[in-house]
Amino acid sequence: MPKMKTSKAAAKRFKVTGTGKLKRSKAYKSHILTKKSTKRKRNLRQSAITDATNVKNMKKILPYL
Repeated sequence: MPKMKTSKAAAKRFKVTGTGKLKRSKAYKSHILTKKSTKRKRNLRQSAITDATNVKNMKKILPYL
């Protein structure tokens, strides 16, 4: 059986934590930041854990992560 290919787009966006969960960065932090409050922008800096409903699909496109 041939090697499985990693989705490079997903590999750049997700990291695996020590316990095996997928870590991702939050959206809405790239532009049009003037109308967003300082508190909101500060909270967007924190990373988030990928929701359980998406983990199965993410593990499929990231076989060697």
